[in-house]
Amino acid sequence: MFWPMLAIVLGFLGIAVLGVLGVKVFVEARRLARQVSATTERINQASEDLERAATRLAATGEGLR
Repeated sequence: MFWPMLAIVLGFLGIAVLGVLGVKVFVEARRLARQVSATTERINQASEDLERAATRLAATGEGLR
């Protein structure tokens, strides 16, 4: 009777450990998604700034001709 109970307890502990690890992976994936979103916003803002600067530079170059 000892061995079947031990197997059940160890099985439950294994499932509990996998559940905890699954939650940790989920939390880290959400954090990574937020970081990717923020970085994407920064890249988009930088590209818009670069586009505006290039437009002004092109207008300045046209004025020098």
